[in-house]
Order: sequence, then structure tokens, then C-alpha cells
Amino acid sequence: MTTFAPEDLVLVSPRYLAGSGTRIADALGPLIHLFDWSYDHDPASGHIRLDSPCGSAFLDFEPTRFDGSWWTIRHHDPSWTARFSRQTPIEAIAAVAQTLPQLLGDARHADRIPLTTSTLNQTAALNGWTTTRTETTTVYASPDGHCVLTYEPGGELPWRFRHSLYDGFDTEWTATLSRDAPKELARQFFVHLADPAPVERLFKDLPYLVQHGSGALITPLAAAAVSPHVHHAAAQAARASAGRPQKR
Repeated sequence: MTTFAPEDLVLVSPRYLAGSGTRIADALGPLIHLFDWSYDHDPASGHIRLDSPCGSAFLDFEPTRFDGSWWTIRHHDPSWTARFSRQTPIEAIAAVAQTLPQLLGDARHADRIPLTTSTLNQTAALNGWTTTRTETTTVYASPDGHCVLTYEPGGELPWRFRHSLYDGFDTEWTATLSRDAPKELARQFFVHLADPAPVERLFKDLPYLVQHGSGALITPLAAAAVSPHVHHAAAQAARASAGRPQKR
């Protein structure tokens, strides 16, 4: 077992255990700099609002919301909303935010920010998620059972993601997309959430139960004898072979 200092950069998998991270610019920057979305920033509250050039969509980052839904994407005509709570991994949020312009007809950078072609079923099968179906609902569960996507086509919130590690308050997060939201956004979020490739975090930014538990694989970003990502992949393979969780 490796002991990490709070400021150590680490690689973490699975992604849904990594917490939100702090790189909100990954979600907001492309919209501002590549697609000319206007923005307002309130330094006192941290609230940031982005508006699309056509005025049909906006994105709110509001870290003081009492209900914990820090991220809101809303579209008018048709009316739909996507919400992401505080600990939702930023990589999956960014994947959704960066593809909004394409869905609004702005394809200038489609080659750099591709939309996935994978269905929910394909993404689940590729990444070892289980699938349970009823007449009205399909439930996809991560290999460890802690992250669940409930797809209910007839519901007010057809796509509902929920994660919790042993009911730990700092590991809980939710993501929802309302009726009429483009199915491409749900697919985009899911494919970037279920991706086995690790994400980068400061060790101190990981949820407490992730830092001190055995659910996540955490490896150093620096001081590895080989490429940090190769080292992490080797650790993933060893962990899968052993058939039990461990921290390396």
C-alpha cells in the first residue's frame, strides 16, 4: 500500500469514485473560448453563468446551492434540464457541456469534440456494467454496485444517475436529465463516466472514504518507474486478476 501526501497528484479509477475534482475550466473553457458563449461571474459566490450565442441554452455553475445541485444546463424550446450534484466527476460533466454546441447546430470543432456513437447498452456491456430490465425501466449498475443509471423512457427524469459508497455523504452524487433532453447527452455522460481510464486528482480532493477505503485504485502520477498511465493499467490488470479490491 502506498501512502500519499495531501498535495500528491494521483490517478484514480473507477471514475465515479473520484469525486468532482477542481478543474471546472474543463467544462466551461471550451464553451467560452471555442464557441463564443457569453458568461457572467460573481466572485463573491463563485456563481458562473454561460449563455449560448443563440440564446436557447444556458449553463449555471452555482456552488452555493442549498440542494447541492451545483451544475444546471437548461434549454428552451424544447424545454429540458440537466442537473449534476457537487461530487459528480468533472470529466463526465465536461463531456456533456462541450458537446452542447453541436446539438445546437454549431459544428465548428466536431472533429475535436466527438459525440459518442455508443448506446447505453453498448457502453454498459463494454465496461462490465450489469443490466436489469423491467417493462418500463432499465437499470445499469457498475461492477461494484455503487453507481447506478436508471433509464425510464416514460418518466419525467428518464435518465437518473446515482452514486454512493456505503452511504458516505461525501461520496454521494446524482445526475439527472429531464424529458426531451437529447439522448446524445445521456450517452455522452455515461461513456465518459464508465470509461476505465483513470482520472487525475490531488489526493486531498478525493472523498474521505475513497482515500481510506479499498474501493478505488489509486496510483501515483509521479515517481513511477514507467509511464504513470501504464503503471495504473498494470495495477488494474493485477487487481482484476486477483479478483478483490486493493489500493496500490
